[in-house]
Amino acid sequence: MSRAALLVLADGRFPAGGHAHSGGAEEAVKAGRITGAGDLEDFCRGRLHTAGLVAASLSAAAALGVPPTDLDAAADARTASPALRAAARRLGRQLTRAARAVWPSDELDALAREFPKGAHQPVVLGLTARAAGLGPADAAHCAAYESVSGPATATVRLLGLDPFDATRVLARLAPELDRVADAAVEAAARVRHDGCGALPAAGAPLLEIGGEVHAAWAVRLFAS
Repeated sequence: MSRAALLVLADGRFPAGGHAHSGGAEEAVKAGRITGAGDLEDFCRGRLHTAGLVAASLSAAAALGVPPTDLDAAADARTASPALRAAARRLGRQLTRAARAVWPSDELDALAREFPKGAHQPVVLGLTARAAGLGPADAAHCAAYESVSGPATATVRLLGLDPFDATRVLARLAPELDRVADAAVEAAARVRHDGCGALPAAGAPLLEIGGEVHAAWAVRLFAS
């Protein structure tokens, strides 16, 4: 198992398209729910324990070898917003393309054939982790980190926030991120016996509503 592979996968410069998405931060900034570092930390904490937990669990389960078709259906069921489902599939398609180029894999090839328009990004992330020789804990940590690093980076651009302040937010959340990743791995391990119903379904209604609002804007900086 290569820890260096995890660094490559989690690097924000990995060409998987995440830089074009704000994770709901753009809509939250416009609505006045994020005005500075304190609000950003609250937003990221809420996202980590809801959407982040769900994504980390799906990724861990995929890394364990749970069938991606089952996990993709579970991801659909846990994403109420059509706009966010579409965004997750666009990100999944881009990640599939990048992952197949970097870590060629029969499983990734099969996924691309099964989901030509893209599977949900966390599912693809878990299979990418498998292809890179990583385990479910690595996949869970990567998904959980992405759930907060995207909004933090986007807020630097949206508000002109000091990058030091945004990075401090991520550092302060690190212990919680570890706990979320651990919980995700535990949930994923139960899927083989209890089915995908064992995966968390932590909802964030304001994120879902915000996703629909954001998708209706004529002009926006980020895709979601």
